[in-house]
This record gives sequence, C-alpha cells and structure tokens, in this order.
Amino acid sequence: MSDRFLFHKYTKAELAAVKPLALAFTGDCVYELYIRNYLISQKYRDVNELHVKSIFFVKAKAQAHILHCIENELTEEEREIVRRARNAHPHTVPKNASVADYRYATAFEALIGYLYMLDDEERLEYILQRSLEAGKMRYE
Repeated sequence: MSDRFLFHKYTKAELAAVKPLALAFTGDCVYELYIRNYLISQKYRDVNELHVKSIFFVKAKAQAHILHCIENELTEEEREIVRRARNAHPHTVPKNASVADYRYATAFEALIGYLYMLDDEERLEYILQRSLEAGKMRYE
C-alpha cells in the first residue's frame, strides 16, 4: 500500500459519491505530472520546449484521441466512470476544443483521477503507459 505525501486512499464506495468533474480535476493534475516527468526523462531541458511538447499530450483533442485508443481495454467499472464523466456538464469549454473532444478529455481525466484516488497503482501505470503510447502514435 502506498504512503503518498498528502494522499488519502478512497474506497470504491466513497468514489461512487465523488462527482465526475471532481475526479477529472484530480486526473488532470496526475496526467500532466506524468507527462512532464516523461518529457524530462527524454532529456528535454528547455522550459519552453517542455511546455510546447507537454501541450501536445495534454490538450483536449489529444486526450480524446487517447481515450478512443484505449476504450476497448477498459473494464466495465472504468467504462462507467468514463460514461458518467463524458455526460457531465462542465460550465465552460475551452475555445480551442470542440465540445465532443472536451467531453472525452474530461472522461479520460476522470478515469485517471479515479484510478489515482483508488490507489490502484498497477492499473493507473498501465493506463498512463498506454496513453503515452497512443499520444506518441498521434505525434509521429
């Protein structure tokens, strides 16, 4: 069991009561940190270059693409999280994203947030690794 700094492990029952947009709020942070760590491990050092490359992976269109690539690998439980988040109604949509892409990106972030808050490290690592692969396929 993980002893992450400032981390509370939630049960599935507790997470069922968490709103999908709150899961996405956490997932956004976890995913962006994962991407930043990956880019730094690839020897990118210039902050501007890191920023530009990270945007490619974390923008709504990229996250929507990633979710479409990994959807068939999700468990029923994960699909339910994705469905709930995709159907949630955010108050705003960024001007550089379509509504559809933004909803799928929110669903992707909610999935990441759910796995992180559940402390399912093995599954989270698998999904993050697959998302990186899908993102890189789109990048190349």
